Amino acid sequence: MPQPNQPPSRRAIIAGGSMGGLYAALCLRRAGWSVDVYERSPIPLVGRGAGIVTHPEMREGMARLGIDASRDFGVPIETRCVLARDGREIARRPYPQIATSWNRLFAMLREALGDAAYHLGREITGVNEAEGAVTVRFADGRSETADLLVAADGFRSSLRAHVCPGVEPTYAGYVAWRGMIDERFASPALSPDLFACFAFVLPPAEQFLAYPVAGPGNDLRVGHRCWNIVWYRPADETTELPRLLTDNTGKRHEVSIPPPLISKAVLADLRRAIADLLPPQVQAAMAHLDQPLLQPIYDFATPRMATRRIALIGDAAFVVRPHVGAGVTKAAEDAAALAEALGAEPDVPAALAAFEARRKPMGDLFVARARHLGAHLKRFYANEAERLAAARNADPMYAMSETAQLDFLREMPQFAT
Repeated sequence: MPQPNQPPSRRAIIAGGSMGGLYAALCLRRAGWSVDVYERSPIPLVGRGAGIVTHPEMREGMARLGIDASRDFGVPIETRCVLARDGREIARRPYPQIATSWNRLFAMLREALGDAAYHLGREITGVNEAEGAVTVRFADGRSETADLLVAADGFRSSLRAHVCPGVEPTYAGYVAWRGMIDERFASPALSPDLFACFAFVLPPAEQFLAYPVAGPGNDLRVGHRCWNIVWYRPADETTELPRLLTDNTGKRHEVSIPPPLISKAVLADLRRAIADLLPPQVQAAMAHLDQPLLQPIYDFATPRMATRRIALIGDAAFVVRPHVGAGVTKAAEDAAALAEALGAEPDVPAALAAFEARRKPMGDLFVARARHLGAHLKRFYANEAERLAAARNADPMYAMSETAQLDFLREMPQFAT
């Protein structure tokens, strides 16, 4: 209860119980708000995603929330390297960073929030924005009213339409194959130095990368970790993508396909590509990739991030291609900026306007930078300038430096505040 002479705590409803929603809840609660997180999935969000490359900004933000990310957080990586098709190392540079897993980061945030404010199986089906409050309706017929609704419901946000109707993510022209390989199976094929490196392979118009992350249960012991792989490959939207998303029964899936339903023919094509395009030692490790995940790549930049009572954060606002490697960091910084704006301005509509003015330029920059880094992942170019830009992106030294996570923030410091 509020103390005498103190205003009552303001309340926020947060839609989405993944990374962005948890960060928003923790930041707002630290700023004195009462928060409730509503996740539409009826089962806990475990086992989703794979490796995450962390940044100092992420760890600093966690420290501000009272979460200790100084130990047992992930696997330290000291260098980046590029392999040729024949297995030779053709480029190397130092680049210290820490790779963690989606599960590890999620568990740390989820534990910090606790159970009382986290609600599974609560899908929001309607929103009514009034002058001084916002009311949400759930699929089970219940409703809740609060001062603020934070839409942190991700790439497929159902609440985005309340802020910017009629706009959705668009397909980028390529897909990512993802997966984890147990170190016990990968290590006979890979030297210890290669396993420990952030490794690239650059087939024409493609990009393969791999790096070590913790094993099951956040096991960081040598021999118990995993090799996280991501392979970007062009796929035409009208011909190849529908085939990739069609399962063995002939059913076409929209946007994505559950890994167990990927067709045998598609997996056979993937195995042939592994044999044709990847170095021998990578091929040997990839033979132990039991269940790859197929991720069509989309992006999106919202024209608005807020109304008077609703704020979009994370992937609900900006869907950034993975090349920048900062999706979680961006969501965390959105959440921190939202809490700061609401702390500085008691009027919620005015605070949301200030939040949008601060974060929209950054979101636009993330999307533009990721589009630039992914521009070479196509088979045909519109003009000579595009071809030359693609050739630069595929250069080994450029690939290692320009994809180095948040380097571009240091290049453009005016966007970093």
